[in-house]
Amino acid sequence: MRRGWKMALSWGLRCCRRVLSWVPVLVIVLVVLWSYYAYVFELCLVTVLSPAEKVIYLIFYHAIFVFFTWTYWKSIFTLPQQPNQKFHLSYSDKERYENEERPEVQKQMLIDMAKKLPVYTRTGSGAVRFCDRCHLIKPDRCHHCSVCAMCVLKMDHHCPWVNNCIGFSNYKFFLQFLAYSVLYCLYIATTVFNYFIKYWRGELPSVRSKFHVLFLLFVACMFFVSLVILFGYHCWLVSRNKTTLEAFCTPVFTSGPEKNGFNLGFIKNIQQVFGDNKKFWLIPIGSSPGDGHSFPMRSMNESQNPLLANEEPWEENEDENRGIHLKRKNWKK
Repeated sequence: MRRGWKMALSWGLRCCRRVLSWVPVLVIVLVVLWSYYAYVFELCLVTVLSPAEKVIYLIFYHAIFVFFTWTYWKSIFTLPQQPNQKFHLSYSDKERYENEERPEVQKQMLIDMAKKLPVYTRTGSGAVRFCDRCHLIKPDRCHHCSVCAMCVLKMDHHCPWVNNCIGFSNYKFFLQFLAYSVLYCLYIATTVFNYFIKYWRGELPSVRSKFHVLFLLFVACMFFVSLVILFGYHCWLVSRNKTTLEAFCTPVFTSGPEKNGFNLGFIKNIQQVFGDNKKFWLIPIGSSPGDGHSFPMRSMNESQNPLLANEEPWEENEDENRGIHLKRKNWKK
């Protein structure tokens, strides 16, 4: 009886959590719907008097609005991608692992299993990255999301504003959403500002539209400041080919910790998110290369292209050469 009550209570709490997780998304949707009404009806159709100005404002506004809502939709409803079956423990391996009580033997079992997989990152202690909840060996850059209750390929973070985990499958859409959000707020603020000044000076009659226009500018500026900071941070991450998690916790490879382990250079880093075809960079269509299970690494790239290696060894050689040259001079003297 008690067990039944506990199960019912647990189910009820999970349902409440799922419902509440949509509250931030609902807030954003309501703000966007109000901004659409305030801009299209209260500003363009009521406040703006010039027909040509109305048409221009509305055409550019709706072009931005379409991409803004499209990328937001894709960020919300593109499901996070999980590791495929070959990274999961087989039934026999799972039984063997769980029945083994010696930690060192369990560790060796995971090492033997990982040898068959394209896995090059480790835990801080150097062990194979294993998820005991999903019972799988984590691919590189994969992490377990406690909110989504699953392992997510190239996980960046869990975003409450889209009620989704941002990772390999939808990181491009999330970046595009931030970019079009910044553009949306900037466009509204710049086109509304002139009429804000007119209302402030009393050049326009004090009607209902006045409050919508004034509040529209305030909201657009407020969101613009916060979004441009967030977008700038993610642009920096893309330029370094890092995720938010990797920026806070340096990934550990088989050779040791490496801050720039996935950094391939500025252009290639951008292509790792948006793909090689530039015509798809601004459109929310999946174009990220690979399958999210393995990624090109800086060390491999350098071994294939020695000229792209770190410049520090060259600097050390230069210092050694200078020292030898000075010694020779002193010897001659």
